[in-house]
Amino acid sequence: MSDPNAIVFEAIAFAARAHQGQLRKDGKTPYVSHVFRVCTVVRHIFGFDDPQMLAAALLHDTIEDTTTDCDDITKHFGPVVAKWVGALTKDARLPNDEREAEYARALAAADWQVKVLKLADVYDNAGDCRHFAPNGRRKTLKKSRFYLDAVRSGIPADAQHVIAIVEARLAELEAGLTS
Repeated sequence: MSDPNAIVFEAIAFAARAHQGQLRKDGKTPYVSHVFRVCTVVRHIFGFDDPQMLAAALLHDTIEDTTTDCDDITKHFGPVVAKWVGALTKDARLPNDEREAEYARALAAADWQVKVLKLADVYDNAGDCRHFAPNGRRKTLKKSRFYLDAVRSGIPADAQHVIAIVEARLAELEAGLTS
């Protein structure tokens, strides 16, 4: 019998290799820590333990930010994980405003699992912004609200708690801007 969590361990190694050498905006933190934290949010803060969701959380930036393509994800992790990772990927060929609008439309139409994964990404990115200058924090929090609004509908009742968790996180960080 195979270990259902093997996909998670494989995704950890894959993400670490794919993001090797990349840093977060602070210029010090290895980028891969972000995808590890997003996975941790999905599992320990949001409470989802589906190995495919956890693998997609770990891989969510590989197509957008590395040389990985959707075929690589399909080959190593199967069509479901590849579909979810693909849905979490912005089309870099489009101008910024058009890219963001198209991404929001795609998120709104995506599977509920993709929406939960995006909210885990928002949760982590919002937390990271507390170290930014006030204008950078405002920009990140505005974008976070934009994504929250995009994914708000279509999340099943047993996953609605995720919206409340992210809303509370954003409200806390926004309150810090005014105090």
